[in-house]
Amino acid sequence: MKRIKFYLDFDGTITQNDVVDLILDRFADKSWQKVEKEWQEGKIGSRECLTRQLKLVKASPEDLKKLCGEVAVDPHFTPFLNLALKMECKVTIVSDGFGFVIRNVLERHLSDYPDILKSIPVYSNEIEWTGSGVKAVFNSPDLCRHKCANCKPEVIKNSAWPDDTVLFVGDGLSDRFASQIASLTFAKGKLLQYCKDNELAYEAYTDFGDVQKWFLKNYDSLKSRYAIQPSA
Repeated sequence: MKRIKFYLDFDGTITQNDVVDLILDRFADKSWQKVEKEWQEGKIGSRECLTRQLKLVKASPEDLKKLCGEVAVDPHFTPFLNLALKMECKVTIVSDGFGFVIRNVLERHLSDYPDILKSIPVYSNEIEWTGSGVKAVFNSPDLCRHKCANCKPEVIKNSAWPDDTVLFVGDGLSDRFASQIASLTFAKGKLLQYCKDNELAYEAYTDFGDVQKWFLKNYDSLKSRYAIQPSA
């Protein structure tokens, strides 16, 4: 059966700020910014970028948990999740960030919605604490031709059927390759300009309230096209 599947970036999309940048700003040597510039200029991939940046971080698990408690989430995120689940649309988080951070933020934000929390797969990297500091751990094989930390197109290809409609929601350069294979991308920030420059199918958005409005507007046609039945 054809299905509609949402794939969501995390940093700067679900959250109102990039949490990885917050970690680096607070706990890393300032030279992380030079590494970031190399990535933005296309000189290195995000896997090498994060590997080098995490080596500059001096923080304990408790330090990062405390920071996660300060992270603001898009206020329209939970209503969007409720709507997507009501329409029986699969929602997956795919991030270049770190599972430790994502889990802490979502568990706090969705503490009143344990069923929703359990229903959302998360594909991301991990953080490991070693005797010498913090280390980035990558769950995906190092096969991405763009040298990404987490190959978002590969995640989508491995979890969506060819006939599925893939709706991607993102904001940054790490989302550009996912936008190339999505049926439609909800884009803001640098991703929006990328979609415009490359003539990709996109909808500009500010927050998940805009995504929800688009979904409601297109509900009847989507339901008819994909034979979606609302949950009881």
